[in-house]
Amino acid sequence: MKTRGRLTKKIVLPAGFSFSAACAGIKASGRPDLALVEAAPGTTAAAMFTKNRVVAAPLEVGRAALSESRGRVRALIVNSGNANCATGTPGILAAQKVCRELGQLLHVPTSQVFPSSTGIIGVPLPVNKVVACLAELSAKRAATEQGIGNFAHAIMTTDTRPKLAGATFRAGNSTVKLQGIAKGAGMIHPQLATMLVYLFTDVAAAPAELRRALQKGCDQTFNCISIDGDTSTNDTVLLLASGQSGIPLKKAWEPFSAALLGVCQSLAGQIIADGEGVQHVVRLHVEQARSGEEARQVARTVAHSLLVKTAWAGADPNWGRILAAVGRSGVAIDPARVSIFIGDQMVCRDGVAHEFSEKRAHNALSQPTSEIRIRLGRGHDSVVFLTTDLTAEYVRINADYST
Repeated sequence: MKTRGRLTKKIVLPAGFSFSAACAGIKASGRPDLALVEAAPGTTAAAMFTKNRVVAAPLEVGRAALSESRGRVRALIVNSGNANCATGTPGILAAQKVCRELGQLLHVPTSQVFPSSTGIIGVPLPVNKVVACLAELSAKRAATEQGIGNFAHAIMTTDTRPKLAGATFRAGNSTVKLQGIAKGAGMIHPQLATMLVYLFTDVAAAPAELRRALQKGCDQTFNCISIDGDTSTNDTVLLLASGQSGIPLKKAWEPFSAALLGVCQSLAGQIIADGEGVQHVVRLHVEQARSGEEARQVARTVAHSLLVKTAWAGADPNWGRILAAVGRSGVAIDPARVSIFIGDQMVCRDGVAHEFSEKRAHNALSQPTSEIRIRLGRGHDSVVFLTTDLTAEYVRINADYST
């Protein structure tokens, strides 16, 4: 089967999905805070969740539903403004009630309704407001670009803009489409971030095939980004496949995997660029590691160093802070083999200072996106890790978040 693909930031419309959004009154602002996707019969699913041991109620309910339905999903319901986390048994019951009521409204099994929430932790979900809005939400659903746009806006919290990426590829005489929608701007950290990511495709696939593709895509994208080192309680990446294109995934594995990777890379980059208070995005290259995980371990340590991040906020080429973070990463590096580059300049060679232009390095770090390269001198594996600076605006946003 011949295939050909392209990535686009424009919205695409995978067959088998309709979208809507509404105002349930969860957000004090009165902005849209409830979103729905209805999926065609037979839609399969795979998901990845936060590694935080404190897990929100909708994750528990959604994970159980995927198990009970054996990876089948007919509807996705998302609320923003309230995480429904640390809410005890009432939180579980609230999530279950939303799924039950929506299932009855759409005439689909409760186990095939997948819930998500994002927002403030520890506040009871106003479940009656959500349930009261379901009929309106259902009536509005449409397989249109506007529907996708409305959904993307309704799931936002501290995001300043919606995050969308789409891809298409030809397979035989058919076109396969993939649409990604995400939210996330803070508490961003590998092992998924405080993000909700929804991926919709009309390829035909078994749940196990989707899990394999999703794991690979997440490892190279959402697990290689960090804004602040905090792992949230509600992180979810959900991949739904309607099968409406008639193209089996096993016959289009390579182009689908490439499309999925491209969409996830775009969404991950959009999340980082929209980070709370972010002024500078840093593409951190860790090279010459003995394994990919070793490279990620070094990258995470550097990316989470407050001293490093505040230096980046000031575009200060203080490479000593980077070297110190590498040294405490837990990887058995030999400092005499480590080299560091800022932009196109080597600033540290074999663990000691290397002559460089501070002005050029400062200018490189002053750009909206800058490149920093760390060579460990240990092996041949590498990783590209997206991260950010840490600014006073980040502190202001999170100091005022719940008040």
